[in-house]
Amino acid sequence: MGIIEKTVEDIRSLKIQGARSVAIAGLKALKEFVEENGFGKGFERACRLLESSRPTAVALYNGIENVKKKKSLEEIDKLLYYFENVAPLIASQNYKLIKKNSTILTHCHSSVVVELLKTAWNKGIKFRVITTETRPLLQGKITAKELSEAGIPVVYTDDVAAGHFLQMHKRKISMVLFGIDSIRKEGVVNKVGSYVLAVFAKENKIPVYFVGELLKIDRRREIDIEERNPEEIIREKELPKVRIENPAFDTTPWKYVTGIVTEKKVLKPAQVMRTMR
Repeated sequence: MGIIEKTVEDIRSLKIQGARSVAIAGLKALKEFVEENGFGKGFERACRLLESSRPTAVALYNGIENVKKKKSLEEIDKLLYYFENVAPLIASQNYKLIKKNSTILTHCHSSVVVELLKTAWNKGIKFRVITTETRPLLQGKITAKELSEAGIPVVYTDDVAAGHFLQMHKRKISMVLFGIDSIRKEGVVNKVGSYVLAVFAKENKIPVYFVGELLKIDRRREIDIEERNPEEIIREKELPKVRIENPAFDTTPWKYVTGIVTEKKVLKPAQVMRTMR
């Protein structure tokens, strides 16, 4: 198995997870491939395989499309530097968004969200985090582990309990904070369940922020919402006459979004939409 196929397998199996980590792994694999084979025979196929590994998340797609245009190792190195350094940049420029003695609700695992919260904590801002388990693969455990190891107080709860926390503790929860897989004209694409939480938050007048780099702006005409293996939810033989669907992402419409936290600044939905015209 070659480096491209191995990387694609690791991405699809979620051994590598998170849009930025996927982009970094994919670009590193492409660089190794190009160093051995050049930009000729096999290059386009390698790009297609990598782009198909997580079709919803746009960061790797955007990166590869840039490489296809310029066809240079320097471009790959430039993109790798960007993706490897953008999370600390976003965190250092926006950590003041986190307020003292606040409570933040988050969903799934986003390395840039974790970086933002750890930076705020290390700057002396004390707060607590409520993180959902994020079914079916419990990716919220990664968030809880990383934040707790940094000394941040964390509450880990069932996905369906999030509404309870937003409603019963609305005076204490300051914001809902998500990562980003794609920024599109119809809204922000993130781990499935984000849309529901954003609606709950708006109902309780709690601001909703998505955090991610501008290279996640998605100008593709259509988006393919990834369907994961039904066995992640239930063994199919337990419900042999039932169609089982396991979408990995959903889209939060702009009316539920307070702002997008980027390496430039916090952008309002209208500002993001202007950049996509």
